[in-house]
Amino acid sequence: MDKKYWHHFWVHRIKPVKVQYLLILTAVCGIICVGALRHNNQVMGQLRQDVFTADKNNTDVVGALQKLQAYVTSHMNTSLVKDDNAVYPPIQLQYTYQRLQEAAKEKAAAANATLYSEAQAYCERVNSTDFSGRNRVPCIEKYVTDNGGQKPAAIPDSVYKFNFASPRWSADLAGISLVLTVLLAFLTVLRFVAGWVLKRFTK
Repeated sequence: MDKKYWHHFWVHRIKPVKVQYLLILTAVCGIICVGALRHNNQVMGQLRQDVFTADKNNTDVVGALQKLQAYVTSHMNTSLVKDDNAVYPPIQLQYTYQRLQEAAKEKAAAANATLYSEAQAYCERVNSTDFSGRNRVPCIEKYVTDNGGQKPAAIPDSVYKFNFASPRWSADLAGISLVLTVLLAFLTVLRFVAGWVLKRFTK
């Protein structure tokens, strides 16, 4: 091999690219990446809180959920997925679920209102000597059951539990700065190795 050529290549092509400059650029991109990832997580936290607030106040829960889902599924470091150690999913609409249960109870009660009146009248005739009413409660319950009384509809808990997964990489500031950090780190190592080899080869 022509040592003169490689010496020229080292002096004019490799040596001007300072390792310390590459290290500084790598560090800057890394800091930007960490800050952007933190920002993504903070925005996700605020959007999640908006969902909980909407749930509690019975406002636009669906809209808040859609905003949260759209953000999480398009930004890194925002995952809301139940892990192996978690007992409950990350998003639970406790108040929405309670309202659905109350609505189911009210609907069943409204449907059974006339039937309960009939049951009470029937049981008073059957147990006319029972002044305490102790035996009338089972009688009323049996009458309602035997005559098609409605029970509150079971509400599946899936209507208030949600998981949203974030992508491994996203084309936002966090994703782009991550790519640049990795690329610059690779170039730094490559520059160091190339410099070390060429300096010894051209001596």
